[in-house]
Amino acid sequence: MKKIAIYPGSFDPITNGHVDLIKRASKLFDEIIIGISQNSKKKAFLSINDRIDTINTALKDINNIRILSFDTLLVDFASLKNAQVILRGLRAISDFEYEYQLSGINKHLNPNIETLFMTPTEQYANISSSLIKEIIALGGDISVFVPASVKTLLKHRL
Repeated sequence: MKKIAIYPGSFDPITNGHVDLIKRASKLFDEIIIGISQNSKKKAFLSINDRIDTINTALKDINNIRILSFDTLLVDFASLKNAQVILRGLRAISDFEYEYQLSGINKHLNPNIETLFMTPTEQYANISSSLIKEIIALGGDISVFVPASVKTLLKHRL
């Protein structure tokens, strides 16, 4: 059986921390589905198409990934895509509490899907999409925190 994992997130924008986790996880699974969640309650910084494009460009050298968007329960999306694992990144203890609760709920909703927590490489431990957006809003340089595809897109937009 093909080992498929889903790495869900808003990726708004994708960061070097996301890229690092995806590259490392791609060595553990036959396929990684990068699931871009569509949350109608959150105002998106980048469109779904922009996120797909920047992720595609940032990860063009990885052959076992697919990038899809979804607007359903994560476990339903995972089941639909025959994924056995949900990948989640943990940067800090504060992430763990929330992610632990989510994994418990997901396990209750679908006991056949496991959650795998991965920690970032140390240099990426403090990066988040929220902080990137704040740096941008205040006119700071984000180039060390995001793939070139994100920097290029934002340079043309701002």
